[in-house]
Amino acid sequence: MTLAINVNGLAKNVSADADTPLLWVLRDELQMVGTKFGCGMALCGACTVHIDGQATRSCITPVGSLESKKIITIEGAQGAVVDAVKQAWVAHDVVQCGYCQPGQIMAASALLSGNRTPNDEQIDSAMAGNLCRCGTYPRIRAAVKTAAASLK
Repeated sequence: MTLAINVNGLAKNVSADADTPLLWVLRDELQMVGTKFGCGMALCGACTVHIDGQATRSCITPVGSLESKKIITIEGAQGAVVDAVKQAWVAHDVVQCGYCQPGQIMAASALLSGNRTPNDEQIDSAMAGNLCRCGTYPRIRAAVKTAAASLK
């Protein structure tokens, strides 16, 4: 079946069953491998993308439900908020192994797009479910705060 989806501002026709998870369409059909497979059950956050501006787990999101939605992946994430997050990530040396970082950056930028002054509880809530096997959570929280401050 051919489905029309909008990925990073571009119309894409993909051949997939409607119930195929978006993650596999991105990685296998569109060759966009920035979005990572972690658990396949929406528990780890490695596959986080934005769908109509909301941080969403692509591993459980059926591609057939997205024909009228705007999908943004780490490859297409851009703008002042994403730039601030990426700069803060570097400033706080957040990345170690790097595997979870696309999902972490997508979750943080979704938070800051809707809330430019999050407190610790709001940061922790927005980032919950984005697992970091290297345990850089204190640096992630600090980087989100730095990014927020730079956006004021």
